[in-house]
Amino acid sequence: MRAWEAPDVPDVPGNAPRPVVHDTAAGKPVDPTRGDDRAALYVCGITPYDTTHLGHAATYLAFDTLGRVWRDAGLDVEYAQNTTDVDDPLLERATRDGVDWRELAASQIDLFRRDMESLRILPPDDFVAVTDEVERIAEAVAFLQETGYAYSVPTPDSAGDDVYFDVQRPTEAWVLGDESGLDRDTMLTLSAERGGDPDRAGKRDALDPLLWRAVRAGEPSWESPVGEGRPGWHIECSVIAGDRLGLPISVQGGGSDLVFPHHEMSAGHAAALAHQPLANAYVHTGMIAYQGEKISKSLGNLVTVRGLLDDGADPRAIRLALLSHRYSDDWEWFDAELASATRRLETWDAWATGGAGHADDAADVVTRIRARVADDLDTPGAVAAVDTAIAGGTRSTPELVDLIDALLGIRIG
Repeated sequence: MRAWEAPDVPDVPGNAPRPVVHDTAAGKPVDPTRGDDRAALYVCGITPYDTTHLGHAATYLAFDTLGRVWRDAGLDVEYAQNTTDVDDPLLERATRDGVDWRELAASQIDLFRRDMESLRILPPDDFVAVTDEVERIAEAVAFLQETGYAYSVPTPDSAGDDVYFDVQRPTEAWVLGDESGLDRDTMLTLSAERGGDPDRAGKRDALDPLLWRAVRAGEPSWESPVGEGRPGWHIECSVIAGDRLGLPISVQGGGSDLVFPHHEMSAGHAAALAHQPLANAYVHTGMIAYQGEKISKSLGNLVTVRGLLDDGADPRAIRLALLSHRYSDDWEWFDAELASATRRLETWDAWATGGAGHADDAADVVTRIRARVADDLDTPGAVAAVDTAIAGGTRSTPELVDLIDALLGIRIG
């Protein structure tokens, strides 16, 4: 599937340090490349049933920053991202609005592409629709059945059986709880809240996740070795990441609401399929609130990229507002965020074209910016380094302007 147009990224002399990022599983910052010159990144994509809100934008911006720092450090970066273009929320929205689910998905993916281009997010090398990978996913589910990691559950409202993953079956590279570090009670609660079905009769363990949903009346389905139906959520990412990037990947990324069950179960599936860990590090972005509640499609308290752009916002200011917060922090968006970022951007633009000041310490500013973003993607620190340079009378240089573009993705002047 087509991604979106890539922005130009300046090639700046020198290199950033090899970055460290916070690994949820380890509970500390790590170098997820483990000294390799190749960095493989997989970020869980959207379920395309509504426009891009700021929570989405902040997540893809964080991993865009990681990719930029890796490249500036001289690494070879491979990046894959999926889009879950068949899933319950999409089907429910299509039914509510009386539209074909495929048309709804296509329209929302197009909007997502436009938003990513506006924000100058680097596109993935592989932008993969789940509907294009159903055959391969079904083959993986069949393999899990053959090897004893999956089992069938009779389904009264279908002619076939649903297929579930056995979380208690030992694997060489994963044990339930390894990636999330959560206790069972918390996992049960989150499973019920985040698309699981812990009360489903016939499961061996309440936490066993769905691998394959047997066909139901009125739902899209595909013929497969495990019967007619469609994939479960977690297995999609396990298969796509493994097929496109090879395992283990450097980073499995997404919002913190994916820690459990999605990333935990994706890791379990990958371990059962390939007898290897899914990733060296699991990196998660914080949640953004608005009007006192986490931004959520289900709550309807959305601040969308498209809405801000339609109201006349400079996309660079949106990006700068998001970069002014630590990627892993939970925080709340206020309308003043955009106004503040717009004023800062005006100051940066004027500085980039002004020519006044001294250039003696510009190289030191380049070093400071590189050091900040390499330290667990400290973009607020990098933004502050630019502010400090301007306030201290440092003259902008082509190298410094290019570095701000290359690492922060903001072209000024």
